[in-house]
Amino acid sequence: MNRNEKTDLVNNLHDTFDNAASVVIVHCIGLTVEESTNLRTKMRNQNCNFKVTKNRIARIALKDTKYQHMDSMFKGPTAIGSSNDPVMAAKILVDYAKENEKLVIIGGGLEDKALSKIDVEALAKLPSLNDLRGKLVGLLQAPASKILRLSVEPASQVLRTISQKSKQ
Repeated sequence: MNRNEKTDLVNNLHDTFDNAASVVIVHCIGLTVEESTNLRTKMRNQNCNFKVTKNRIARIALKDTKYQHMDSMFKGPTAIGSSNDPVMAAKILVDYAKENEKLVIIGGGLEDKALSKIDVEALAKLPSLNDLRGKLVGLLQAPASKILRLSVEPASQVLRTISQKSKQ
């Protein structure tokens, strides 16, 4: 790899760190091509990124980002999972690590806060941004539908009363 390619790789990784709401660091020891492709597909389907990195390049890319505190986590065969949704990358990687012992969660970062393995697993249990949006829309729609039912109900009661009186 020549100097220009390394510079491009560092810049690309730096952009990933700058744009991500959360980052999860994993060790992937002995993942087959099929397993790695399966994981990348799961990540991509949820708008997440998964990159196997060289530790030295990752440490350089971390500088001047909100994740620079994660420098010490880059030891061994590391990969990075990142997402704009603070929960989704952690959720997918923790679920995959439960199924496949070759993937080990090391830690991560949520904005400027470092996360341990336990913190990442706790983060994975939270609802995703899309789940929260769905619940919020449901909560907002519920009062409107109740108000509509209450406003229509008196008129329908009057119609039922008139209908019963006309039958008598």
